[in-house]
Amino acid sequence: MREELDRLGGTDADKLHARVLEAADAYSAGRERDAIRILEPVRDRVPGAAGVRELLGLSYYRAGRYRAARQELVEFARLSRSTDQHPVLMDCYRAERRFQRVDELWEELRAVSPGPALVVEGRIVAAGALADQGEFDKAIRLLDQRARKVRSASPEDLRLLYALADLHERSGDLPRARALFERVVEGDRDLTDAPERLAALA
Repeated sequence: MREELDRLGGTDADKLHARVLEAADAYSAGRERDAIRILEPVRDRVPGAAGVRELLGLSYYRAGRYRAARQELVEFARLSRSTDQHPVLMDCYRAERRFQRVDELWEELRAVSPGPALVVEGRIVAAGALADQGEFDKAIRLLDQRARKVRSASPEDLRLLYALADLHERSGDLPRARALFERVVEGDRDLTDAPERLAALA
């Protein structure tokens, strides 16, 4: 990001970089509204800075401003030619119930396959979008394709198992939901609210 700001910010580069660092600290501390307040003028000054668009998009997303987040993350993807934020961008489109765009971005992410954690996150969002449309069987199959291969207790795999357990519970298959929540608890009982969800199914 420093190189971007040096290239695009001219004589303001140092000041802009300091503001971005301040915004990044605010974002890390859970003060996304402060991050937004700091970053919006920076974005307006250097609209071609992909890193600024990314951080601002993530801040909007965390604040629940999905349309604004989507606009920033679309620009981030265009400027950077990166799929790194596709799962978040997919979730923004999901919040707007633009399910065709969710599917299109999921196919892009699968084709590029930037890494297992990102692909798993995208798979979870894609399955959630199917469930939003009442397509629970399709959503479960999409997660099952990966869940059958899970042999570790990595955070992304446990998140996938949790999402699959949630789908099974919502579709009425309580024994399968219970078994999956048990696997999540065995892997890391502090990662999610799986212990409480499991207790409610006892």
